[in-house]
Amino acid sequence: MGFLRILRPLWVQVLVGVALGVLVGALWPAFGASLKPLGDVFIKLVKMAVAPVIFCTVAAGIAHMGDMKAFGRLGLRTLIYFEVVSTFALALGLAVGELVRPGAGFNIDIATLDPKIAAGYAAKAQHGQTVVEYLTNLVPDTFVGAFAGGDLLQVLVVAILTGFACTQMGAFGDRTAGFLDQLAHVFFGIIGVIVRLAPIGAFGAMAFTIGKFGLSSLIQLGAVVGTFYLTSALFVLIVLGVVARVAGFSILKFLAYIRDELLIVLGASSSEAALPLIMAKLQRLGAGKTTVGLVVPTGYSFNLDGTNIYMTLATLFLAQATNTPLSLGQEATLLGVAMLTSKGASGVAGAGFITLAATLAVIPDLPITALALLVGVDRFMSACRAITNFIGNGVGTLVIARWEGDLDRERLAAELDRGPGPEVGVVLVGTPAD
Repeated sequence: MGFLRILRPLWVQVLVGVALGVLVGALWPAFGASLKPLGDVFIKLVKMAVAPVIFCTVAAGIAHMGDMKAFGRLGLRTLIYFEVVSTFALALGLAVGELVRPGAGFNIDIATLDPKIAAGYAAKAQHGQTVVEYLTNLVPDTFVGAFAGGDLLQVLVVAILTGFACTQMGAFGDRTAGFLDQLAHVFFGIIGVIVRLAPIGAFGAMAFTIGKFGLSSLIQLGAVVGTFYLTSALFVLIVLGVVARVAGFSILKFLAYIRDELLIVLGASSSEAALPLIMAKLQRLGAGKTTVGLVVPTGYSFNLDGTNIYMTLATLFLAQATNTPLSLGQEATLLGVAMLTSKGASGVAGAGFITLAATLAVIPDLPITALALLVGVDRFMSACRAITNFIGNGVGTLVIARWEGDLDRERLAAELDRGPGPEVGVVLVGTPAD
């Protein structure tokens, strides 16, 4: 009975799932690789409910807010915060890459690399969107098209328009907003059921990663993987730690509070796997519903701190490993281009690697074939990217909520001191409205 009591918390179950996945992938690689559908199905189940949660939360929040000037101010402050913090992340990756030089000593001859390995990622990167195309695609072809395609920014646009419409419809708009509030609770309840499968999803995803790519590739390129994990930890603890302290809370207490969600993201290597969960947790911490509804999904496209660190650090690693010198001007260009290309990455596993391929295009001296060096370990780095992105969006939401005066600071302090409390499913169903 004591053993079962230890296994009761979700975070323990997920941790066990991850450990078993590593064990199965290492001992039976072929079988481990075949378990990929377990992780994929779990992520698909969560993503199934993500769009409705965002739509209901944002639309109802705007309808209740009523003040369109306040909403515009919130959007502007969100983008400013994202751009400033993202720049810090990019610069940190560049600085650590120059200081540690994880690629030094590899002496890889580019001519010996197989161009076929990186060809698929390069092709996807070449199909990147222009700024005009990106902005045009924010508008879905149909109302339901945004939900069918799963594009979070399209869902956000539809939700904003719906919320604006409700503010113009008087009593009927108020009733509609109330209905959307109740509907959001239904979808949060669905997430509460799905999240019970997180240990199985984490087991399958980790078994696939170890089985397909092996621990040997991780050991061989341990320098760059270790440097990336260390840099991300420094960013979270120092940069985000300072930001959190200025906003009035402890980054360590916040990390402890979202430990369940962090382990789910780790196991799935996708920050989207816990998106609805973090939205519920942030509201429970005292952030306003409208702020959470706008900032969190927007952050999944505009505030990818882990991806930013990865792009500059990985580019320097590839340059050092292939003995390709980069001038100060090229590094400055890399920093500027990465600010733009990072905005196209999503919370899905592997998107950061495609974005890296697009970023490398600005350095002609470093051929795209160099990506072959990172293919074997990218999945391991993907987990760290996802976790760092996830933490960055959580901290950013609380900071922006305080900036907007939309944060209950007493509740924040009390919740962080108390800890995560009840199981995730209970929290989701009972998430309070503003």
